[in-house]
Amino acid sequence: MSINFVADVGGTNIRLAQIENGKLTKIKKYLCSDYSTITAAIQTYFAAFPDVKFSAGCLGVACPVNSDFISMTNNSWQFSIAKLQESLGLEWLGVINDFTAVAHAVTVLNQQQKQQIGQGQAVATDNIAVFGPGTGLGVKHLTMTPQGWLALDGEGGHVDFAPVDEEDLAIWRFLTAKYGHASAEEVMSGRGLLHIYQALAAHKGVPAAFDDPADITDRALDGSCELSRATLNQFCRIMGSFAGNLALNMGTRGGVYIGGGIAPRFLNFIKDSDFRMRFEAKGRFRDYVASIPTFIITEPDHGLIGAMAYLEQNHKG
Repeated sequence: MSINFVADVGGTNIRLAQIENGKLTKIKKYLCSDYSTITAAIQTYFAAFPDVKFSAGCLGVACPVNSDFISMTNNSWQFSIAKLQESLGLEWLGVINDFTAVAHAVTVLNQQQKQQIGQGQAVATDNIAVFGPGTGLGVKHLTMTPQGWLALDGEGGHVDFAPVDEEDLAIWRFLTAKYGHASAEEVMSGRGLLHIYQALAAHKGVPAAFDDPADITDRALDGSCELSRATLNQFCRIMGSFAGNLALNMGTRGGVYIGGGIAPRFLNFIKDSDFRMRFEAKGRFRDYVASIPTFIITEPDHGLIGAMAYLEQNHKG
């Protein structure tokens, strides 16, 4: 039996799955540190299914993909795409950036795998924006071509942070004093949440009691810390403004999606926050962005789903 497979390769774990009838099956996770090479990790997965012949695959990797040679950012693996394909005996192998996989996932997610925030109606096959606060800040745009969806590369997480209100200005001053520059990633990421907390503490003249973003989030959600709650509120406002900017950049009438590991943890908080208000607060273009929907990706396997969508679009075997 011939089967295609996909993998989501991070700094700590590699997750693999098979594709059967357009669905992910037999998902397994391995620690990257248990294997000296990515080849050995994938071959371990193959060996678990001796009756299966794997013919094609797609890997979403957490590092740049600009050539045949891949060097992982947060683990020691390095490999040639062509040599990996040969070692695994595959007819076809696609290797894409992990956030390219996230971007392709949004084109196939169903209503149960995402949660809409606010109003708006997606226009099928129109431009889409995706961003994901996590360890860093990933950003992609998708556009439809005659060959299918194309993810546009860029470093949108490192654009300037654009302050909108007095709290934003306090955060901008804090970051500029600390780093000499205030980028979007320094406010929309795990460490960004801590930066907002520290900046607001200084701005309000109150002590900063926590130094772990998870603690700040927990105290905000249970209402036990006013500063933590103000921090999470500001995080949501900043996400809303940033999402609205992405919508304007490319007229993303197909929607703006938020992935990454942070936002799904406090979905209801985002719904009740000023996220959507700030998304739509674009002056004369308020009506333009008000028609564009915003979504939180709630599907935990969206990296694997995106790799599957990319494979099925680009491998016609």
